Amino acid sequence: MALSQTLQQKLLQRLSPQQIQLMKLLQVPTANLEERIKEELEENPALEVGEEEHEDGFEDQVLPEEFDSEERDGSEDEYDNIDISDYVNEGDDDVADYKLRDDNYGDNEEQKSVPLRVETTLHDLLADQLGMLSLDERRLKIAEQIVGSIDDDGYLRRELSSVVDDLAFRQNIDSTEAEIEELIKLIQHFDPSGVCARDLQECLMLQLQRQQAEGRDVTLAVKIVDKYFDEFTKKHYEKIQRGLNISDTELKDVINLILKLNPRPGGNVGEINKAESYIIPDFFIINNAGKLELTLNSKNAPDLRISEGYRDMLKEYDRGSKKDKRQKEAVLFIKQKIDSAKWFIDMIKQRQNTLISTMGAIMHYQKDFFLTGDETTMKPMILKDIAEITGLDISTVSRVANSKFVQTEFGTYRLKFFFSESLSTDSGEEVSTREVKKILSNLVEAESKKKPLSDERLTELLQEKGYNIARRTVAKYREQLNIPVARLRKEL
Repeated sequence: MALSQTLQQKLLQRLSPQQIQLMKLLQVPTANLEERIKEELEENPALEVGEEEHEDGFEDQVLPEEFDSEERDGSEDEYDNIDISDYVNEGDDDVADYKLRDDNYGDNEEQKSVPLRVETTLHDLLADQLGMLSLDERRLKIAEQIVGSIDDDGYLRRELSSVVDDLAFRQNIDSTEAEIEELIKLIQHFDPSGVCARDLQECLMLQLQRQQAEGRDVTLAVKIVDKYFDEFTKKHYEKIQRGLNISDTELKDVINLILKLNPRPGGNVGEINKAESYIIPDFFIINNAGKLELTLNSKNAPDLRISEGYRDMLKEYDRGSKKDKRQKEAVLFIKQKIDSAKWFIDMIKQRQNTLISTMGAIMHYQKDFFLTGDETTMKPMILKDIAEITGLDISTVSRVANSKFVQTEFGTYRLKFFFSESLSTDSGEEVSTREVKKILSNLVEAESKKKPLSDERLTELLQEKGYNIARRTVAKYREQLNIPVARLRKEL
């Protein structure tokens, strides 16, 4: 048997420890950042918080309307020159892509922000469960893309072809719809039950399948959702009863069982410990005489620095001409702690840069909305758009968008609110689906409750306004807005 050798070249993308640390820090809400820093302070005595407030301290960072999103390169310093000023405010090249604060916010600015309860931590919960799967690096990235595409209600409403395109374009991963479907089936076993469904029928079926061993009612419920879903949604219970040949009591019990299922499996995740799950906005946007100004909350810029005592100890050891084993171990320990402290400070700085760069791009992209508060002025915007503007990876933008909030004069919004797909008009213009949903919502609010508008009529009205939209799309948007069908909106 002949043996042969071949030389193959593979390009593998691996996250460095610094990148992993940054990804974790990006997911930390502003309200929890202080606790995360406290943990680091307890673990590393070489890291400390400044004892005094500096008059020109690195507090609220203000991004003017004109800004440069190009990244700056920092410089490395020797141990005995490490200081927090090297990272945040020494010279133009070291300042991030925004200028320091102005006088728009006072020292107690965070007290003026409106405390906002975290609505959901669904993506964090799903990401934790991903870590329990035995996936290779490639399949893990695909699974992360799927999880990142799940909306706050727990549904995967993106087409599989779009997920394939995102993986190929942003992560250089060639995948197939069949491979993605296989991973979807794994994620559908995650908690909460029903997550990662493509529609309501699949969501209910996933929940029922976990109850398969619980008796005849569950078996009948599965048959109804599978074979009589249209009749169920239209409340044509007589057809269901005849088709399954069941009694009135059996029908009532099985319908009640289905009605107890959760149509929004992701919606209740944040309800756990909700009294303790408050955050404050990560950003503030103000309209200063028609000029938008973005401010990063001061809690995101702590006054961290290297311990003077540790630097003095390192210098003292370095002065010694001869070092025994114990002294060498002490020097190594001190240098490791200083390295770790410097690394953490740099991660905090990178977190600030990433937050302000992402929010700045969103602010400029959706400028009309931030000036007016009118949802119909919002442009179609997907993660890829902001990733291209900022030069950040799409997964990084997703982490920021899913977990951060901005306070405006019109209210406080999760960043994910500003992302939406596009829809074309008769003139060929691309408009945001959020604009269409807003108009749809307005039509329903203005309808006669004695004669509510059917999906067909809503479709006609939207088409009259110039939107190229199908009836099934109107029905999908109506469901996403939690608006019942016309028959259930009718008032007697």
